[in-house]
Amino acid sequence: MPTHTDTHFPTTAPGVLAPGALRDAKVRERMSPPAVSMFLKLADLWKLAVDQRRALLGDISRPTYHNWQGGKIGTLSRDQLERISLVLGIHKGLKLLFADEASAMRWFTSPNRDLPFGGRAPLDRALQGSIDDLYAVRRYIDAWRGMK
Repeated sequence: MPTHTDTHFPTTAPGVLAPGALRDAKVRERMSPPAVSMFLKLADLWKLAVDQRRALLGDISRPTYHNWQGGKIGTLSRDQLERISLVLGIHKGLKLLFADEASAMRWFTSPNRDLPFGGRAPLDRALQGSIDDLYAVRRYIDAWRGMK
């Protein structure tokens, strides 16, 4: 019986997808269910409202979101998989920067005067809807981790 670890994805290094891998519909099809499952668990942990979740996923429709929540997951687009990857990367970065979840969420949901946020909370920047906003938050956290 195949296990989750038996799934093969084209990689350039352990854990690093090969360039162009997300262009392959079969790769995206295999990645979609676990990606959505991880996203939903994280969104629950972050206590995000449905509309916030939909915004992070690129403003998907309510019926699509509820289908995904009910386990009816088709093949996600490259954009949707990248968005989920960015959200998971933001969470990982926060876990590495902060000693506990409460401190991480306090920083993530509090106003921040640093350049990428302009007085808004990092979460609010991520919720603006553009994939560029997710990249901005992810890059900020990665740069901060690099300075520690």
